[in-house]
Amino acid sequence: MNTRLGKIKAHKMKIFTSIIHISFFIFPILFASGCDSFMIDSAERESNQLTITQSEAIQIIGQSLNDIDPLVKANAIEVVATTRQLNFMPRVQQLLQDTYAPVRFAAALAVGDMHYSPARNTINQMLKDPDSNVIIGASYAMIKLGYLGYIEILRGSINDNNQTVKANAAMLLGKSGDRDSLKLLYMALQDKNSDDKVAYQAAEAIAMLGDESIYPKLWAMLISAYADVRVIGIRAMGTLGTKKAEDAIITMLDDGVLEVRIAAAEQLGKLNNSTGESIVIDVFRKNLTNQMETEARDRIYVLSALAIGRIGTPDLMEYLPRLMKNESKFVRLAAAQAVFQTTMR
Repeated sequence: MNTRLGKIKAHKMKIFTSIIHISFFIFPILFASGCDSFMIDSAERESNQLTITQSEAIQIIGQSLNDIDPLVKANAIEVVATTRQLNFMPRVQQLLQDTYAPVRFAAALAVGDMHYSPARNTINQMLKDPDSNVIIGASYAMIKLGYLGYIEILRGSINDNNQTVKANAAMLLGKSGDRDSLKLLYMALQDKNSDDKVAYQAAEAIAMLGDESIYPKLWAMLISAYADVRVIGIRAMGTLGTKKAEDAIITMLDDGVLEVRIAAAEQLGKLNNSTGESIVIDVFRKNLTNQMETEARDRIYVLSALAIGRIGTPDLMEYLPRLMKNESKFVRLAAAQAVFQTTMR
């Protein structure tokens, strides 16, 4: 495996949604006797704090959807879809006509994932978009809206000469749940003309479709010399979700690279396993980002926010308010995602 993925910029990582319920309140002093009164006051205080936290998260997402940076907008769109924030979908629908193709692509996927039928006419027009990635994004949306024949566009695009189109087509075949495309995905995986991003995305798509035969390939990714490849392998193992895959992820909690350990903790949290909680806590209690450059530190904080949202323990929740006030838009957005994903647990 080469170093192509090792050159991925930190801020270009996908922000995978996670959300957190924060019980970040001080128990009130009891002026009236009786345990019942205390319990009611505590519950009310917790509910109020949760409302405040969600309100701040909503504000962060709303601002991000209107940001001048297209990558911020694209990540915000993904947050909306993953956290099922239907109130933002009219704005997402507007972004189907954004100047930047990655934003249009993300918006199309959100329409599909949310089954947002009011955007169907706009999606239909996007099938003639000048960007091939946007076309397959629109095709995916049409499939999710019930027009299953558009799966053929995705199947055809997995043989595209453009490697990004090919990788995105593989990913969308996995997201579509089309097990009849497994043969095509294995062909893309083994194609000597496929670059690394296609091979890795095809492997993850196969995992999405629940084919356990992909396990050896995923294990090979976990023992790669490159940390970014190990992170992708961990994510794919989490997608596969079998006991064997879970056990493989646990071994990555001892990896020598912090971001790999955090990614493992996050995917275990996705599988309702909180074994990696201490890995994330150490980021803050031991100030592990102290000597890092800004970009590396932000990457760790994004990954940590995602892990907090997946694991959702009280000891981790207390760090979200701090992350929601971070200078980085990407860290704030990841923390906002974490707020809502935890409430969905």
